Amino acid sequence: MKPILYASALWLGLACLATPLRADNSPDVFWPQFRGPSGNGISAAAGVPLHWTEEENVAWKTPIPGKGWSSPVVADGVVWMTTATERAPTEEEKAELLSQVETKQQKARQVAATVQFQAVAVDLASGEVLKTVQLLEFSHPDPIHTLNSYASPTPVLEDGFLYCHFGTYGTACLDTRTDQVVWEKRFPLVHNVGPGSSPFIAGDLLILICDGVDDQYVLALDKKTGETAWKTARPPYRAEDGDRRKAYCTPILIEHEGQPQLICSGSQWIVAYDPATGEEIWKFDHGDGFSTVPRPVYGHGMIYFITGFPQAELFALRPGTASKEPEVVWTETKRIPTKPSPQLAGDLLVIISDGGIAAALDARTGEEQWTERIEGNYSASPILVEDRIYFSSQEGLTTVIAAGPEFKVLAENEIDGQIMASLIPLPGQLLLRSDTALYKIAE
Repeated sequence: MKPILYASALWLGLACLATPLRADNSPDVFWPQFRGPSGNGISAAAGVPLHWTEEENVAWKTPIPGKGWSSPVVADGVVWMTTATERAPTEEEKAELLSQVETKQQKARQVAATVQFQAVAVDLASGEVLKTVQLLEFSHPDPIHTLNSYASPTPVLEDGFLYCHFGTYGTACLDTRTDQVVWEKRFPLVHNVGPGSSPFIAGDLLILICDGVDDQYVLALDKKTGETAWKTARPPYRAEDGDRRKAYCTPILIEHEGQPQLICSGSQWIVAYDPATGEEIWKFDHGDGFSTVPRPVYGHGMIYFITGFPQAELFALRPGTASKEPEVVWTETKRIPTKPSPQLAGDLLVIISDGGIAAALDARTGEEQWTERIEGNYSASPILVEDRIYFSSQEGLTTVIAAGPEFKVLAENEIDGQIMASLIPLPGQLLLRSDTALYKIAE
């Protein structure tokens, strides 16, 4: 397909690199996408709560129907999130759905007879559910991993439009003012363990990373119509097994030597594309890592990214250009996560492994500053706010540490239930999504 050119709009859209997706909202009150306004987990909000329990400093707690690990997004006093409401299968349906999974993997899979995909709006001030909008419905969806949900990708909110992505099950644009679905599209893909990559807006384009078992490509849609602007296949893989080609990463947009670069990490490769055309600018072969999940971060002139399974590795990579190869500045192989994203905090790069081993590295050199055990297992990405880093465990514990060269625990806060979604810091408050409810924390 011949690409549609959006060069001028994309240059205007480069505000996404360091500012919100909408100019009339400042970064501390507007949370439009996965990992916040700049996609890096950093918030400028002041007065964000440090202490809470299930009974203390909870302004409100609102049950959310269905199940979804997607993070909330916020604008104009309304919190939006996606969820999936499942109908349990009969024993016959369950057996049929699991028959497509290898026997040794069946215990790690969950199935549903039907799934309804919805967008839920909650009033930020009161916690009242304002509306639940039906988006899509799917019968006999593929089995997913027991740690995943059918609604794991975080939506993007921009100028009154909510862009919801559910991987192979569909993508929809919702007008939040009229509750009308403007467009919906489906791009079938075999995820094997369910959807994970969140959508991303670059100018007039909605970017989707589609790294499945059966096919691997990056796709750009006209955000107003849903029509395909460009589609670019991933570079060739060494792995013949499709399971080792799949990935679940979310892209970032950087500017390097005056050129915008869409950075898409995946199995074996991390690739920079021209966001206007999908043309490959450079690529880097990071090895045989696959099932990549953590979102890269950019700072100090370097891209910090994680390779994935089976043995995750962290790279600090100086970007390339069309005529210059990227350069590895440093790497680290110890206690690297496969799910939580790295957190840049000034001159430190802070990580936490899936099993709770946290470490701070010098962002420029990779030199270790400290390594400590934090209780719990981790899927959610950390956030940085007011020189503090918040880590939320799958068991419902949020540990807050000082963002500095010495390890210091500032608070430990526990709620009932599971935390898979990243926290949302706002001025004087904090949003926390558990497996069953949305909390507003305010001291």
